[in-house]
Amino acid sequence: MSGDIANARYSLLLTPDSSLLTPHSLALLFRMDRAILFDFNGVIVDDEPQHCEALIATLAEYGLPLSRDDYYRDYLGFDDRECFRFAFERGRLRADDGVLDHAIERKATLYEKAIRQSMTLVPGSTDFIRDASRKGYRLAVVSGALRREIELVLSLGGLRDLFGVVIASEDVNACKPDPQGYERARETLALPCERCVIIEDSLPGLGAARRAGIRCAMVATSHSATDLRAADLVWQDLRGHTADELPWSA
Repeated sequence: MSGDIANARYSLLLTPDSSLLTPHSLALLFRMDRAILFDFNGVIVDDEPQHCEALIATLAEYGLPLSRDDYYRDYLGFDDRECFRFAFERGRLRADDGVLDHAIERKATLYEKAIRQSMTLVPGSTDFIRDASRKGYRLAVVSGALRREIELVLSLGGLRDLFGVVIASEDVNACKPDPQGYERARETLALPCERCVIIEDSLPGLGAARRAGIRCAMVATSHSATDLRAADLVWQDLRGHTADELPWSA
């Protein structure tokens, strides 16, 4: 917890009359009761190319071709298990848990190798996250990515300590557009829907936000802004923006 946030809480305890609090302390207290739920791939890290290439390479080992166009049209927004289940069923291959686990592990190994060689964060994401944390917003990641992938990227980017909650694919039994991940994050934070905003980049993610009853801002890193017009707010990326601009409902 930053010193400013701790001081704001201390001031509230010592000053029951909120009229005596400074504007700065009141702003911090307001934000401490708000949370930003970040999708991961395409919102924090620009790693869809690495995921795409790792999936293509892994499916090729099973004799299943996949083009980049097909990946972005049919697979974007789904977790690894759903991607492989869909691909194996389409290719009429057996897809029991053992086969799926092996394919997921193989893809994860390829992805991690690629990320360690070259990692690009979404433009503006580092400044946006650090500024939101400094201002007192509570931060969570909700993603269909494996926990080890999320931890790796956040650690390499120097952002891990800023997130109090991380919901990964291992924590849910259904991927987006199912809202389970966002609902679990909100419950962990113990906040109502109107005190949260989701930042997404995929259409399944937008669907999950809508089903969770949480307002959603989107970045046009994976789809065109036109395709995302159903969102509450659309940005090209996070450059030049702050959490205060998000579509808070209350």
